[in-house]
Amino acid sequence: MTGLTTHVLDTALGKPAAGLRIQLLRVSSEAVELIKTVFTNSDGRVDGGPILDGDEFTVGSYELLFHAGEYLKGQGAPLTDPPFLDIIPIRFGISDPSAHYHVPLLLSPYGYSTYRGS
Repeated sequence: MTGLTTHVLDTALGKPAAGLRIQLLRVSSEAVELIKTVFTNSDGRVDGGPILDGDEFTVGSYELLFHAGEYLKGQGAPLTDPPFLDIIPIRFGISDPSAHYHVPLLLSPYGYSTYRGS
């Protein structure tokens, strides 16, 4: 498998984060371009395969914007106003378009972690 995938887990609830909005951006020194907006399914993944693949999956810098604040509010999490975590940006580079890049997010109202998964 090649392309870019993600998976979001709500560690406070111990389950996948369903319905979380994610925006994918391509970042260069000249501009930041919104490529697409997707939502996680009941398994915390994005339906339809990789978020980015094929001819669009090229070497470069990218950013995933995880809209955690609106998701957590929708789950009824006790949040401050404004929420401590609102939009979580994860900027990363793709250096090998023949590889699979998996960027998971482990999320709670006051912390998160990520890594390059498989």
